[in-house]
Amino acid sequence: MNAILPIRRPLTVILANPRGFCAGVDRAIQIVERAIQKYGAPVYVRHEIVHNHHVVARLRELGAVFVEELHECPDDRPVVFSAHGVPKSAPAEAERRNMFYLDATCPLVSKVHLDAERHHMAGREIVLIGHAGHPEVDGTLGQLPDGAIKLVETVGDVAFVQVSDPDKLAFVTQTTLSMDDTADIITALKARFPNIVGPHGRDICYATTNRQEAIKTLSPGCDLVLVVGSSTSSNSQRLVEVAMKAGAQDAKLIDDADMIQPAWFEGVSRLGLSAGASAPEVLVEGVLDWLAARFDLSISTEETARETVIFKLPRVLVEETAAQ
Repeated sequence: MNAILPIRRPLTVILANPRGFCAGVDRAIQIVERAIQKYGAPVYVRHEIVHNHHVVARLRELGAVFVEELHECPDDRPVVFSAHGVPKSAPAEAERRNMFYLDATCPLVSKVHLDAERHHMAGREIVLIGHAGHPEVDGTLGQLPDGAIKLVETVGDVAFVQVSDPDKLAFVTQTTLSMDDTADIITALKARFPNIVGPHGRDICYATTNRQEAIKTLSPGCDLVLVVGSSTSSNSQRLVEVAMKAGAQDAKLIDDADMIQPAWFEGVSRLGLSAGASAPEVLVEGVLDWLAARFDLSISTEETARETVIFKLPRVLVEETAAQ
């Protein structure tokens, strides 16, 4: 007699789009891959190239060696600076030691660096909205002399900002912050310093903005939202926060399908699913496979934007590829 298979409970899954890799992350990963292809292993990378454990592990298998500071690198091997950006002291040290280096800093982070320098040259003190200790923040602080940039993390911090001249003040922001939280901080800064100067356009990157808008749209009515991304990823953490503020009953950050706990799905009939800008799509597919093995899935996509941005690779890597 054939065994009667249990009837799987239905589950509606709404996929956020855009999700996953952004142009800056894709460019940074390609830089490491092509550097290993061209120069052989090992290729050293200062800090994790992007904040995703799976990406870092795969690149390590290919021959990347991840370090925190340049003193851990030999002089005769290539070094790649991560997508988060580095203080000016890093390329200066590399040049002093005659090291060959490739800069994988996201062009949108580089824009923040240039804005900070422009304001500094104009005689303005600078407020940086960001999270202390994040490598992008450390890189931005390191673009200018000590004390030239003041870090603000919360609306409450604004009241304690001390400046020499409130009429010569500007602000820049970390690119991976929550849009809504950052807007509140900017409002507080403008209330206290009416003549503060902001960036041309906005500093929070298009990919962060798009992913937050997508998850904000799908979260109302969701019993649970899963965000695929590593705990070290600022933009992934922000997606969880945005989902909760937008109306999701619960939201969780997971590295991959292995982190999912069946108990989370008690009473869940509508699930939202997204991924941070440094999370590869294969991890999202793994989550869908996990769900399909346990539920009768109905999958739809909530698309709020289409991304066509591509950032150019360093010329030395492109020319080598063309010659092969």
